[in-house]
Amino acid sequence: MARIHARRKGKSGSTRPMRKKHPEWSALNPREIETRIVELAKAEKTSSQIGMVLRDQYAVPDVKIATGKTVSKILEQNKMRPEIPEDLQALIRTALKLKKHIDSYKKDLKSKRNLSLTESKIRRLAKYYLREGMLPEGWKYSLDQAKLLFE
Repeated sequence: MARIHARRKGKSGSTRPMRKKHPEWSALNPREIETRIVELAKAEKTSSQIGMVLRDQYAVPDVKIATGKTVSKILEQNKMRPEIPEDLQALIRTALKLKKHIDSYKKDLKSKRNLSLTESKIRRLAKYYLREGMLPEGWKYSLDQAKLLFE
């Protein structure tokens, strides 16, 4: 698969080992895993942070295999899903950092290009999330609103 903004091919990533069922050596059963996910979400952890904590501290290699649901589905069932998805939040924070940098260094053309590329990724991802119903209807990205949300 080719890169989005570069004219070169990417390297293939690592693949997960094939596993069909939850391993016996794992300390938690599916119900306990769901309660841990809710506890970690109340402690304001993101879904990727929850997955890493479960993997590293509670020896749960894969939440989806163990429970049959993803972390975000479990959060959605418990009405704890974030308003803006985590990957979109990360891109918006990156755009804010780039904008702050450009305000300080106005002649940095590479950062200006990176900001426009990041904003195009944000718009593309937001269009997908609006189509899937994961963002509120009529949600639009703008740097001014992003500053209010994340600062």
